[in-house]
Amino acid sequence: MKITILKNELNESIGHVSKAISSRTTIPILTGIKFEVNYNGVTLTASDTDISIQSFIPAEDDNHTIVKVEQPGSVVLPAKFFVEIIKKLPSKEIQMEVKEGFQTFISSGSTEIQIVGLDPEEFPVLPSIEENDMISLPGDLLKNMIKQTAFSISTQETTPILTGILWNLSNNEFKFTATDRHRLATRSASLEGTDNVQFGNIVIAGKTLNELSKIIPDQNMLVDIVVADNQVLFKIDKVLFYTRILDGVYPDTSRIIPTAFKTELTLDTKKLTDSIDRAYLLSREEKTNIVRMQTLDNGDIEISSSSSELGKVREELEVADFKGEPLRISFNSKYMLDVLKVVDSEQLTIAFTGMMSPIILRPLDDSRALYVILPYRTTN
Repeated sequence: MKITILKNELNESIGHVSKAISSRTTIPILTGIKFEVNYNGVTLTASDTDISIQSFIPAEDDNHTIVKVEQPGSVVLPAKFFVEIIKKLPSKEIQMEVKEGFQTFISSGSTEIQIVGLDPEEFPVLPSIEENDMISLPGDLLKNMIKQTAFSISTQETTPILTGILWNLSNNEFKFTATDRHRLATRSASLEGTDNVQFGNIVIAGKTLNELSKIIPDQNMLVDIVVADNQVLFKIDKVLFYTRILDGVYPDTSRIIPTAFKTELTLDTKKLTDSIDRAYLLSREEKTNIVRMQTLDNGDIEISSSSSELGKVREELEVADFKGEPLRISFNSKYMLDVLKVVDSEQLTIAFTGMMSPIILRPLDDSRALYVILPYRTTN
């Protein structure tokens, strides 16, 4: 293998695939990035068995030469060192040559590096996925759906299925659900042209989807998604992102979402966020994060929290709309702030069915997002 490649393109490609490399792996070959070179370009692959990422660098793009291939070939290079050294090379062009025993020579400007490579034949083969059922959606929509649900996943490995986000697609409605048993986030989107594609109980690890989100470009590029038996493949421009589907059955969360409410409040999202953020500072000192909300006689609400060492904070907040019975409720302010930070709407509705019933939050401008927080039982 012998090539000359532009540093920026190589760097970008390495940045994508390196997200699949785990520092915890005990399999030496998986600590590396696999290079495969032919006259069409360079393919980089990395894997930690749960996720695999492949990135293709074409030899030419828009009549602009990116890779000059003198000799095809392949090698696996140690990722940790390789990722760092490529960033620090001085020239815009990098020469790479693999010789006997996978000894790899890299030169850029006056810098010369020798790396001991590994046998690419030992690298695991990527999953074979039949692309019968494929859906496409805009990248910014997928990023938003991940952002608006991933914060609600469980971090407890004792219930692995809850560390993922549940996907359902039925009747052109694509829905994400995440819960850690204390809170729940759902976000759905209408996907036209998916009449023939349906799936349920597809659960993908939240941390995997967060890594995927970093690869999706900011410009509104379409992402193709292929769901197979135990794998999902994402196709983003020249990047292929494979992930394993989590084993197990996701719990039925529909039963915990009330459909009728005794109290409904419509509030300014930013003012509510700022108010709870101030109350959170005090509640955090108690290591409880408990903040209280109660309706006042004039129809507004009071937000309050206290610390046995520091004191108390209380403030009144104007309510845009109030329906139903007066209410006093306590909740985890950290959970509430997590929701408020992903709400794009200027106003949101908070609905309750009683003091110990779930708190429902719905952005006013976005009927496709819904959040549930379970309240705290307090002595006063």
